[in-house]
Amino acid sequence: MKVIFVPLLVLFSMIIMSGCSSVTALRTKELKIVGDVVRKDVKNEINSQVDSLQRVIDSLSAAQDLVNRRLTAELSMLSKRVASESERNDSRQEEILYRLDLLLGKSDKILAKKVVINKSSAEPLALDSIEREAERLLEAESMFNTGRSDYLRGEYKLAFATFKQVYEQMKTGEFAEQSLYWMALCLVEVNQKEKAKILFSRFAEEFPTSSKICTVLFKLSNMAAEEKNIPSQKQYLQKLLEVKSCMESNEFLQGAEILEELLNAETK
Repeated sequence: MKVIFVPLLVLFSMIIMSGCSSVTALRTKELKIVGDVVRKDVKNEINSQVDSLQRVIDSLSAAQDLVNRRLTAELSMLSKRVASESERNDSRQEEILYRLDLLLGKSDKILAKKVVINKSSAEPLALDSIEREAERLLEAESMFNTGRSDYLRGEYKLAFATFKQVYEQMKTGEFAEQSLYWMALCLVEVNQKEKAKILFSRFAEEFPTSSKICTVLFKLSNMAAEEKNIPSQKQYLQKLLEVKSCMESNEFLQGAEILEELLNAETK
């Protein structure tokens, strides 16, 4: 009995071990299949999240581009507004300084007239005459400033009419001088250079000691150059160089160079 029992135990053990091996192999295979499925699902989920994240990034990038374009456009508009406002402020400052100079000059003239002695009676000028003269100067100043404002706004024909009225009323003095000069500038702006040349020539004759005489003579020389009238151009340049008050002006330096070139060209 003992001899038979032992082989049976061995055989039974072998059967059990063989079954366990088969179960283990089957289980391993099932686990591998499950692992493959899990890995595939995880991979798909990761790819889906990556695609979603990429779409978010693309959306944010597009939004950022839109913001950048808007900021660029707004900065450009702001820059233009600042430049425009700066130009207007410069014009206003120039106008204020100009009016201040006129007021100071007018005050000096009124004070000077108070001590003027009448040549025929050798008596001080009557007070009412001084008042009338002051009123006339104030009216001329107001009209002249209106003309200047019209000119700066590009209303050249309107400005010309105002300057002409001031010039005809005053005839002489600072306001007449300034008005004649600005009348010529208005004509230049509307491309009536022949008429402008006539007014500049009249200015040079009537106001040879004006602070603008250097500019006027230089403009006349340039107009002659545009007309290919070399003799007139040289004549105006020579007159410019003869004015002592122009010696330190830019017109004097430019005129000297141009005249030298003309003379050298004639020599050659």
